[in-house]
Amino acid sequence: MGINLENCPRCGRLFANNFRDICPSCIKEIEEEYEKCLKYLREEKMATIQEVHEATGVSIRQITKFIKEGRISVANNPNMMYPCEVCGVLIRDGNMCDSCRTRLVRGFAAAAREDSQNGQEFGDKRGNGAYNAIDKFRSP
Repeated sequence: MGINLENCPRCGRLFANNFRDICPSCIKEIEEEYEKCLKYLREEKMATIQEVHEATGVSIRQITKFIKEGRISVANNPNMMYPCEVCGVLIRDGNMCDSCRTRLVRGFAAAAREDSQNGQEFGDKRGNGAYNAIDKFRSP
């Protein structure tokens, strides 16, 4: 059993991967960024994600990750919203806005209907008009 060495996806440094997917220095940096965000939000409860980003220098992506991990509460910070992963409109929970979610569900439903119709057509062709091997031996 050897040491599992990997490159940190955040900084590129080589590290021994035990439990986290990033190196110890990046973990430390992320914790410092979290503390900056938390300190700012204690003082400015009505801040938006953009304001937190500008005041702390922490990326919107990282702040969004803190929210999704439950480390930053949207309940305690009413203006804290993050972008939908599809269209970018600001949301308070999940990965996408209601509009994108509805569009995705409709797309899946349409694909399922189309697949179902194609399956029926395939079955119809096979049963009625297809040439079967047994037909070869039938006399006209």
